[in-house]
Amino acid sequence: MRAYLDHNATTPLRPEAREAMIAAMDVVGNPSSVHAEGRKAKSLLEKARADVASAFGADGADVIFTSSATEAAALAMEGRGFSGSSVEHDAVRAWIENEIPTAADGSVTVDDPAKATLQIANSETGIVQKLPQGLALCDATQAFGKLPIAFNWLGCDMAIVSAHKLGGPKGIGALVVKRGTDVQARLKGGGQEMGRRAGTENIIGAAGFAAAATAAVRDLDAGVWDAVKRLRDLLETTLADAAPDTIFIGKDADRLPNTSCLAVPGWKGETQVMQMDLAGYAISAGSACSSGKVKASAVLTAMGYDATVASSAIRVSLGPENTEEQVLGFANKWLTQLEKYRAKAA
Repeated sequence: MRAYLDHNATTPLRPEAREAMIAAMDVVGNPSSVHAEGRKAKSLLEKARADVASAFGADGADVIFTSSATEAAALAMEGRGFSGSSVEHDAVRAWIENEIPTAADGSVTVDDPAKATLQIANSETGIVQKLPQGLALCDATQAFGKLPIAFNWLGCDMAIVSAHKLGGPKGIGALVVKRGTDVQARLKGGGQEMGRRAGTENIIGAAGFAAAATAAVRDLDAGVWDAVKRLRDLLETTLADAAPDTIFIGKDADRLPNTSCLAVPGWKGETQVMQMDLAGYAISAGSACSSGKVKASAVLTAMGYDATVASSAIRVSLGPENTEEQVLGFANKWLTQLEKYRAKAA
């Protein structure tokens, strides 16, 4: 029986999202059409927009639906001369023009928030940042649904979010924008998305996104992620007791409740991923967008870890459906492979 322990890469589709998407498939009209069918599609789209805004605590802000968080980052950042750090996601780093140093604990201090972008939580380490007020852009992709946050009190002008990180479908994200913030369209054509993103809207994806976001916030309020944190802590304690030289990245920092980034120097991360996959456990060796690239983690390198540690790290990211049996089963298999690695290296 396989266990999926890679929730920061993508999450299983929530039943609520699936049901909402199936219902939306029967809505025929184009949201830009003025006839009854078009108005019905428009109504569905705007309800989804309002529901995402409500779940994210962004009442009064504009929610611009995009194809992904990557597109949302490009829409927010292109041509603006943003500053940012090396621990940002690659989709954000691609647009950074001025680099901000990263401290050894993974924290980033922003001197000019009005021209900077900063993630709330890192996808590889789970480390949570303290956002300054007046930040131009925050990446909430990993935090939305796992941490109690609200756009209206984050104090930023724009935020990036993604559906498939909280139980929604792949292929849809959003840029959340404070009213009055200038955003220039990258995709030009029709006047969709308040003139900021041309193209017929993905109402099926939007419906799934809205349903998933609403359910995610409900689960957060119910304490679901407290239970996940207990599993994460159990995993780390079990591994540390049996292999005390294991490095747990960000262990003493404020982290996402589900994320454990660990390394045994010299034991390649990609090797561990393959071994655990064969054993029935899905994990990763960094951001999913960097999978297949055999190189040291840019995030860990920016934090000051040497190439040996940065290329030996793996990420285990849990979800609400994971069990103690799965976590302890993974720990047992991982420790078995560690013994084999050490015997071979001796």
